[in-house]
Amino acid sequence: MQKVKRWLAELGKTLLYNGAVALLWVICKLLFRLRVYGKENIPRDGAILIARHRSYWDVPLIGVALGFKRIHFVARKTLIKENPIFGFFVKLYAIPIDRENFKPGDFRRVLQAIQERKLVGIFPEGTTKGAPFPRTGVVRFAERTGQAILPVNIVPRGPYPPDYPFRFPRVEVRFGRPFKLAELEQALPKGLSREERYRRLSLMLMEQVDAVGRG
Repeated sequence: MQKVKRWLAELGKTLLYNGAVALLWVICKLLFRLRVYGKENIPRDGAILIARHRSYWDVPLIGVALGFKRIHFVARKTLIKENPIFGFFVKLYAIPIDRENFKPGDFRRVLQAIQERKLVGIFPEGTTKGAPFPRTGVVRFAERTGQAILPVNIVPRGPYPPDYPFRFPRVEVRFGRPFKLAELEQALPKGLSREERYRRLSLMLMEQVDAVGRG
């Protein structure tokens, strides 16, 4: 009986997720004239998806670009209370963490999702307000799990975030080639401290994101 209940609950989550994606697809097509490239690069056995974070639209745009392949974004838990509608989806599909006071429990929740081969979305910059340096969490998770990293570049042709209420840019979502952390480490000089190594690798991750779709 418990297995049936869990199956029904998961079925309900899947139907709700797919319905939300279908609705958002229409909205994103109308507002952003969305185009998607590189979907063949999305791994079937999960990945750590990374992108720059410039707007709250980043989440639905990436979600729509993935189609019905479910993604689990790492999100600050305060969103649950700030916006009841958005918070509802955060509780169901995201991995809520305390961004300002990141604890071992937060680390373990994200790590477990990656180890279960889920598609886990992380914005290394941590905020839409911009940051001088990306956070090093992606490097640490990739190092612990050996999981592939999937870079995604959101390319707007116009003001982004949108200039409300009427100016929305054309947007392309480009999925790059997945890679392992070891590929980036080959370019690092030897003898770096652990923290400096993490810092440089985190900057290199963002360079990989920006390079998707160039040329």
